[in-house]
Amino acid sequence: MTGGTEGTGGAEATGVPEGAGGPAGAGAAGLTAQDEAVLAVERRSWPGPGPKERAIREQLGISPTRYYQLLNALLDDPRALAHDPVTVNRLRRVRDARRARR
Repeated sequence: MTGGTEGTGGAEATGVPEGAGGPAGAGAAGLTAQDEAVLAVERRSWPGPGPKERAIREQLGISPTRYYQLLNALLDDPRALAHDPVTVNRLRRVRDARRARR
């Protein structure tokens, strides 16, 4: 050991560029594979709800209800924002617009 310098390599050690947002040590690497898959499904354009629900069941192995629960939680997660800011911000705007109509 070299006297306590391990794990202090900054951006090089985490693979996350400096200023990527989120709390220290958090970044896209903090998302689970399932979280990344949920965002990937949502990133795609779908012709309607049927094919999307089928893809959710086949690719993720979860129900559409559970998918939307996970997605809603991801929209408030800074790691998701760091991983896919375009998708997360678009979905936040849609969610906020729906909440404003209620």
